[in-house]
Amino acid sequence: MTGRAVAVLELDDIQRGVLSPRPSPYAATYVLFRIDDRAHGRELMRRLSTAVTSAADTTSPLGETWVSVALTHHGLAALGVPRESLETFSWEFGQGMAARARALGDVGESAPENWETPLGTSEVHVVLVALAPDGARLEAALDRARPAYHALPGVTAIWRQDCHALSTETEPFGYRDGISHPAVEGSGIAGSNSLETPLRAGEFVLGYPDELGGLQVPQPEVLGRNGSYAVFRKLHQRVAAFRRYLRDNAADPADEEWLAAKIMGRWRSGAPLALSPGRDDPALGADPSRNNVFGYERDDPAGFTTPGGCHIRRGNPRDAAVAGVPRLHRMIRRGTAYGPPLPEGVLEDDGADRGLMFAFIGAHLGRQFEFVQSEWMNDGVFFGAGGARDPVVGSGDGSGDFTIPRRPLRRCLRGLPRFVVTRGGEYCFMPSLSALRWLGELGG
Repeated sequence: MTGRAVAVLELDDIQRGVLSPRPSPYAATYVLFRIDDRAHGRELMRRLSTAVTSAADTTSPLGETWVSVALTHHGLAALGVPRESLETFSWEFGQGMAARARALGDVGESAPENWETPLGTSEVHVVLVALAPDGARLEAALDRARPAYHALPGVTAIWRQDCHALSTETEPFGYRDGISHPAVEGSGIAGSNSLETPLRAGEFVLGYPDELGGLQVPQPEVLGRNGSYAVFRKLHQRVAAFRRYLRDNAADPADEEWLAAKIMGRWRSGAPLALSPGRDDPALGADPSRNNVFGYERDDPAGFTTPGGCHIRRGNPRDAAVAGVPRLHRMIRRGTAYGPPLPEGVLEDDGADRGLMFAFIGAHLGRQFEFVQSEWMNDGVFFGAGGARDPVVGSGDGSGDFTIPRRPLRRCLRGLPRFVVTRGGEYCFMPSLSALRWLGELGG
């Protein structure tokens, strides 16, 4: 990794939502649009190009508040992007998430025919995301973006999802979230694991060399360069069912928390088992300078501390010996909760819709998001566990199991149900600011 040239990122042309960590706490909203009139759609792009903040904009008057925009393949086509240009994008992007459902494990309850309307359909063209440290500043961000689509009858808002991140930084299952962030060369933004060598910019931003030395850039270059692919997913979480499963398989409350930690790879406070194997350490969990600085290979190759099949080790095996090269499958991951939290201790479902809106950012849909979903989350061959799925987000059907290595006898949880159900999603392209202007000036 030494001796190679470090790319100089054009931060003022890259959307801030690609690289910048989100504030905590914060409020966010996702708004989807359909373009019915090409001229109005192009005008929307022109207006959004002045509303979207760049990765260089870290001292704006709005502070930790910004707007991002992404387009689906159908959206680019609706704007009149020529077919020969569309064909230079990744083939997964061209197919769309709904068409890739079986490969992603979105089957049964999670199948596209059960998704929320209009997710996964040709109606979704533009995804607008606004976020801010609180609701008041979120509305200010929306006010800033609203003129971009007001008075454009050929552009219709068709779906909205409001989200939030709590001051506790926990997601609906009760675990601290948003801990792990890769370092990207040239971004000026530090990663959360000082043991991890920064990844090449081309793993996340199109138009720069990636870890293999390749250069991915859809054509024309003004459209593709400084853009990224974004995967948006709405995931419903069965919190009551998760709590009941832990209770039913634990000997006592302390054992319940131990099982929860083994399933996730972290205690609910965010403290990793790798650094605090015997008990929770809330001070460690809340310390961003320490709570992600660890590996597996030297101290825990067999998974006796952090099981190989737990959620965080599947999502990022780090330096562990697995089939494949973990650095080639890293993503920038953003998760934002939606819906009311289920009150502490409640074990029965109250019927409310709650879960996470996920955003995965990367330059390679196939070997990043799709690989992790199909090979690491919904299979276990890569670390020698056969067809075992992720115990938290895997596409379980009630017949799966989860093994916890332990001396003298391992412990096995059986009958894992599906705790997370996909409600819909989209594969999107996040253009650069100059690409937004180019889209606004398209002719024909």
